[in-house]
Amino acid sequence: MKKVLIDCDPGIDDALALALAAGSPSLGVVGVTTVGGNVDLALTTANALALREFLEFGDVPVTAGSAGALLRETVRAAGVHGATGLGDVVLPVATRGPAEGHAVDFIVETLRAAPGEITLVAVGPLTNIALAVRREPRVVEWARDLVIMGGSYTRGNHNPAAEFNMLADPEAAAIVFEAGWTVTMMGLDVTLTAVVTSDVLERMRPLGRLSGLLVPAARFYGVVTAEGGPAIHDACAVAYVLDPSLFTCVPAVVDVETAGRFTRGMTVTDFELGDRRPNALVGTSLDVKRFWDLVLEAYEGLAVRLG
Repeated sequence: MKKVLIDCDPGIDDALALALAAGSPSLGVVGVTTVGGNVDLALTTANALALREFLEFGDVPVTAGSAGALLRETVRAAGVHGATGLGDVVLPVATRGPAEGHAVDFIVETLRAAPGEITLVAVGPLTNIALAVRREPRVVEWARDLVIMGGSYTRGNHNPAAEFNMLADPEAAAIVFEAGWTVTMMGLDVTLTAVVTSDVLERMRPLGRLSGLLVPAARFYGVVTAEGGPAIHDACAVAYVLDPSLFTCVPAVVDVETAGRFTRGMTVTDFELGDRRPNALVGTSLDVKRFWDLVLEAYEGLAVRLG
């Protein structure tokens, strides 16, 4: 059993990533923490709570975290994810609230209690992770791994230079990449190949109650065709934990631009290491067929459980 703590900002693709985690028997989710990102913190937390119950995560704690970036103005993506963050998806309102306390404390104490056992999976802005590092630098040693969805070595999506999660809090991202661990970065270079085609969508349709989440989430993101469609970015980070062999990853030195007028949030990636120690393992390609086999098998198993 691989233990993960998922820090997220649900978010359509966050929801699909959580569904992948819920449907994977080899994954043990020890907690979900939320951050303001795709939409405001109140909505990301409400969505995480609703997803916990819909996906039958049981008693997995959901703990709210940072509402905004460390230093910068708020950046949101409601234009992509819809006003609620979940597009056209309508889930029952959660009957249970979040755990007491702050996500940063939860991250620190959870890793402290099980050093070397838990992988952090961060699929939103890195504010909570940065604050955890600042509060207790030993989280870098306690975490088994840190896998993020964010960044890119070729392009942006929120602007030409920066991917959304990096742009939403570049100072936090810089702290995380400079903290002394190796950040496994699933950026746009791989996630934009994890697209929902019409064949994938047809495999989602018969999945009972779960299809009420998967199908409208996938279709809200963009037009689905036989050749291509919307990418489910965040699921790539969870898929990496489940099976790293799906991805080609290359060691690199990654710096996050915090001051550029046109490039703020850019993950400046250098694969020419020389005598430098890499601070990142950067995803460069994805075996798309095997990725979808893994994801859809997990969804199908979850659908049987949910009915």
